[in-house]
Amino acid sequence: MRLKDIRVGFAVTGSHCTLDEVMVQVENLVREGAVVYPIISAVVDGTDTKYGPAQKWKDLLGKITGRAPINSITGAEPIGPGKLLDVLVVAPCTGNTLAKLANGITDGPVLMAIKAHLRNLRPVVLAISTNDGLSMNAKNLGLLLNTKNIYLVPFGQDNPLEKPNSLKAKMDLIIDTVLLALEGKQIQPVLVNVS
Repeated sequence: MRLKDIRVGFAVTGSHCTLDEVMVQVENLVREGAVVYPIISAVVDGTDTKYGPAQKWKDLLGKITGRAPINSITGAEPIGPGKLLDVLVVAPCTGNTLAKLANGITDGPVLMAIKAHLRNLRPVVLAISTNDGLSMNAKNLGLLLNTKNIYLVPFGQDNPLEKPNSLKAKMDLIIDTVLLALEGKQIQPVLVNVS
């Protein structure tokens, strides 16, 4: 139980194709002894897709963690003043979330959770999943790679022939990334083969 009693915020954004994979990692965090606080973006909270209805993901997060997901800005804001979390994971972290974070935009529960948590100078772990990581979002990724208290789950091109700008984190490295982030260290290597 490498994360016994560590308070982990787990923020889920709308890369719906990775949600099944991410839920396994939430289970793994709980198995490692973490106390997990789920947070969901407005897109996850209210969008039914071919990967499942929104309620499925909310119910699953509640079942795994024993807590209803935080789904509002006002629900996420107390994370900062209450020093609720030791570490905050954003998985999947969409290009939209990445861009807003890099540019200081706080317009939803996940971004508010990040902002509130960072005020305590505590680690935020991003597990990216975006189709524009090597195009429009490359500059934002570059900014965040060089931002204090932001740590990246190792990532790479998930389909370089058909989607050459797409980047995806190796979700099975979330726990290893969290463990090092809690020590103030970035897991290496950051760039890996994920295809």
